[in-house]
Amino acid sequence: MKLNETFLLSTILIAFFASLAPASANWPDWRGPTGEGHSEATGLPLHWSETQNIVWKTSIHDLGYSSPVVWDNQVWITTATKKGETLYAVCVDLTSGRIIHDVEVFHPERPQRIHRNNSYATPSAVVEKGSVYVHYGSHGTACLDTKTGEVVWRRDDLNCNHLQGPVSSPILYEDLLILSLEGTDVQFVVALDKKTGKNVWRYDRPRELYENIEPLYLLKSYHTPLVVEVNGTPQLINNGAMLVTGHEPRTGKELWRVLYRDDNPISRIVSGHGLFFINSGGSPGATHLLAVRQGGVGDVTESHVVWKMTKDVPHESSPVLVGDLLYLLSDRGVLICKQATTGNTVWSERLEGQYGASLLYADNRIYISSKQGKTIVIEPGLTFRVLAVNELDGFLGASPAVAGKSLLLRTKTHLYRVQSK
Repeated sequence: MKLNETFLLSTILIAFFASLAPASANWPDWRGPTGEGHSEATGLPLHWSETQNIVWKTSIHDLGYSSPVVWDNQVWITTATKKGETLYAVCVDLTSGRIIHDVEVFHPERPQRIHRNNSYATPSAVVEKGSVYVHYGSHGTACLDTKTGEVVWRRDDLNCNHLQGPVSSPILYEDLLILSLEGTDVQFVVALDKKTGKNVWRYDRPRELYENIEPLYLLKSYHTPLVVEVNGTPQLINNGAMLVTGHEPRTGKELWRVLYRDDNPISRIVSGHGLFFINSGGSPGATHLLAVRQGGVGDVTESHVVWKMTKDVPHESSPVLVGDLLYLLSDRGVLICKQATTGNTVWSERLEGQYGASLLYADNRIYISSKQGKTIVIEPGLTFRVLAVNELDGFLGASPAVAGKSLLLRTKTHLYRVQSK
């Protein structure tokens, strides 16, 4: 081979492997670095299928609906046996798709019953340099070393009666791992020292709000907390059955509350324009969303609710805020674009299918995944415009993650890395 041919081949190979190598951006939380479904990535794929733009497709054993999280070259998810006898943490190599850690974290003696649409590995992990934290509700919480896969610490004494199974994911704030556990018996938020797993603070939701409530599922919540900067100061926002509360994240002290006396919030809040956009729960098809002005102190139910949405509100899917527009998707596929500050509807479209995954905004696109395996890509704006419709085999319930120029999509049976070639 001539020198110039050798040089050309080397250049092509370097470019090819560079395209497969992970970018430095991480996706530590199931809704990304901000916890609100935003990514600054560009060059993400617009089109894919089982035969197009798939870098790798890795089979994941057993059952789990947790979303992938990413740090450096590692992708972490959880899975579990169908009846919950074994709970796993699985690490996949981002470049190759090879499973590099498959850890049996817990073996519950008597797993609680769960809803038929849930799994024992629905809460997503949260990851940082050197450590990943996995949570299975009352069945256990643990920290693993990301290099070795060894368990650093375990907790199996943070308990509640989930009734329908755990959903809420853990979050990290400075040196704290924060968990929300709400069942039919107790409802609390607890902050653990992330290095040791020991309690730092615990906030129990006001029991007087939960007396004589029937049926019992009205006492539950599936919401994942979020830390938001309010006037330069961090606040922990925790959305539970009956009320939403704001806290000092280092101490758990309650700062404000809004009462709404609904149940089962799943959809995670987003914030912007001095507002919190809070799904206050309710039965599927009868949910409520509140736009609450930030900066309140005490009970601000009557003073800080700016507008309310009561029709076609998401039950499972978390919304996304892009500029002045708020995009929301109901479980039945009603996609609504609203003016964030007023609540006025800009447009509304009915999409085919059922939906649970949260919306993702990246590369000036909004990615919308259905449980039937389709991902619709739209252009954000004052008019509804579809850019692409993509489909994978199988149930797609987990929310998408971003890794460099790739999307990570988890179906019921596989984890995919999707990237334009």
